Amino acid sequence: MSSRVLIIAEHDGTRLNASTAKCVTCARGIAGAEITIAVCAVDAAAVAAQAAQLSGVSRVLCVENPANGHALAAVWAPQVLALAAPFTHILGPSTTFGKDLMARIAGLLEAPQVSDIMAIESPTRFRRPIYAGNAILTVESSGDGKVVGTVRTASFEAAAGGGAAPIEKVAVNVELPTHTRFVSVSAARSDRPDLQSAARVISGGRALGSAEGFKILYRLADKLGAAVGASRAAVDAGYAPNEMQVGQTGKIIAPELYVAVGISTAAPTRYGRAENPPAPGKTTAEGRIIFAPESS
Repeated sequence: MSSRVLIIAEHDGTRLNASTAKCVTCARGIAGAEITIAVCAVDAAAVAAQAAQLSGVSRVLCVENPANGHALAAVWAPQVLALAAPFTHILGPSTTFGKDLMARIAGLLEAPQVSDIMAIESPTRFRRPIYAGNAILTVESSGDGKVVGTVRTASFEAAAGGGAAPIEKVAVNVELPTHTRFVSVSAARSDRPDLQSAARVISGGRALGSAEGFKILYRLADKLGAAVGASRAAVDAGYAPNEMQVGQTGKIIAPELYVAVGISTAAPTRYGRAENPPAPGKTTAEGRIIFAPESS
């Protein structure tokens, strides 16, 4: 049986998040897969046009609804469920967005979910990291029914552009829940790149000593056009906001350049960038800040 893959696009209403292009690369690892991207939005035209350009995509489905203005899993999941019938696999990125949405989709479908997919061996066999990336687990589904998965974006390159997939508007007639509503977003505002998709990231740890110490990183990041991250210890100490946390319990990143300042090489921190090139900065176990190629 041929595989038909549905990828749920992550976007901000106008721009497609790079995580979606990485999901396309992952899906192309399924031999002969036909890849479709679903864009849930109030007005999906701009994002759908970007999705259609990704190499390997067969078509793009636009699911437009006034309720899709914010990516609420409770609202989007029933709409995805209405599209799911012809597909063998439903994928989303292993980001905050994807982790929230895909688990709900799996529950509604009563289907197994494979989390943090880092490699595909067959349509039913996948590899994923466990124990903070210190071991790789091979998971195999029974092959009965659909497979829902989240894609570890640090493990895949973004799919190239140059495609021209057809775009279709799809009318989805489902009852949307009213028990969940968007109230507000409380997050630090910045002109810097998004942390999870940035090509350059500078992260700071507890050795910086204070929130004031992090201002050095902000100035450097602005000169490099980089995003700024933080270790869990720095976040717990109040030096940086929670949305900047990188690592096992934070955001998974895959930059081309990663500068670590005042961060140890503990496994939870390395887990956040396991497939990345070496970082040019690190600290000693005693917390001294040094700059040298990081050793494994």
